[in-house]
Amino acid sequence: MKAMVIHRHGGPEVLECIDIDLAPPAPDEVRVRHTAIGLNFSDINVRNGGFYLGSGPEFPLILGNEAAGVVESVGSQVQGWRPGDRVAYAGTGGLFFVDTGAYAEQRNMKAAHLVRLPDDISDAQAAALLLKGLTAAVVIHRCFKPQRGDVVLVHAAASGVGSLLAQWSAHLGATVIGTVGSEAKAAFAREHGCHQTILYREEEFVPAVRRLAPQGVAAVFDGVGQDTFVPSFDVLRPFGAAVNYGNASGNVPPFNLMLLAQKGCLALHRPGFGFYANTTETRQAACDELFQLVRSGALEVRVSRQVPLHEAAQAHADAEQGRSTGSVVLVP
Repeated sequence: MKAMVIHRHGGPEVLECIDIDLAPPAPDEVRVRHTAIGLNFSDINVRNGGFYLGSGPEFPLILGNEAAGVVESVGSQVQGWRPGDRVAYAGTGGLFFVDTGAYAEQRNMKAAHLVRLPDDISDAQAAALLLKGLTAAVVIHRCFKPQRGDVVLVHAAASGVGSLLAQWSAHLGATVIGTVGSEAKAAFAREHGCHQTILYREEEFVPAVRRLAPQGVAAVFDGVGQDTFVPSFDVLRPFGAAVNYGNASGNVPPFNLMLLAQKGCLALHRPGFGFYANTTETRQAACDELFQLVRSGALEVRVSRQVPLHEAAQAHADAEQGRSTGSVVLVP
């Protein structure tokens, strides 16, 4: 089968399409034939080595930790799954950048990590929704839940997670300000939950947010990291919440913890969804909530592009250069 692998950290050019042999599934595993694979910024961070605090991964490494597909075969001890079942997954039960391997035509997965797909959720929607949606869910349910009357700032509001957070916050009654990189992305963000948008390449976002929310925002949801997180302390109201869930521009630089007190007794969060939906039951329940939000119209999952798996390097380059809105799905 075909798979996209890296033999070292680096730019998009390190991605290679190779043939590999896939062993039969272990007794507790299910073989999944992928039909749609989610592209996430976490894949880019794994590719360039930006996630690791200690030793990095072993090479060669297949990227990706989110996909949808069809069960091909099951291990001898697996119960509850049979060939032909539609399934999806996001992560493998631990940190979401560990045990990657979704950028492939097929994969053996622990049966406990699979989620059952309902008939009204397409494979492409599932591959675009699960990881990003579960990231949004842990922000909303465990870090800061917006309420009616709150004003929140969402950085990169036209991105996959950013657009879900903007829509979810608006659904809960909050006023949403979003930062974006272009007029096209501003239009997309306003169609997906944002009441006001700021073109961060044309004006500094801190004074712009202060004009829109003179008392400060209740929370900042930030998937950008290095360029935006610490400066965002200056737009938070006292006792506001600073939530960083990604590092598209690089890791957040070290800062003195006293800064949180000086900027208004701020709460600091750095979530990872793997600790939120870490059992079969909680994972399926969390995904069922996402499916219902899509069903109700509260969340729209915009698959902006479907790219052949062997063109993953170009899709990575486009994402890093900010040329994508919504979600990108790789198709084997």
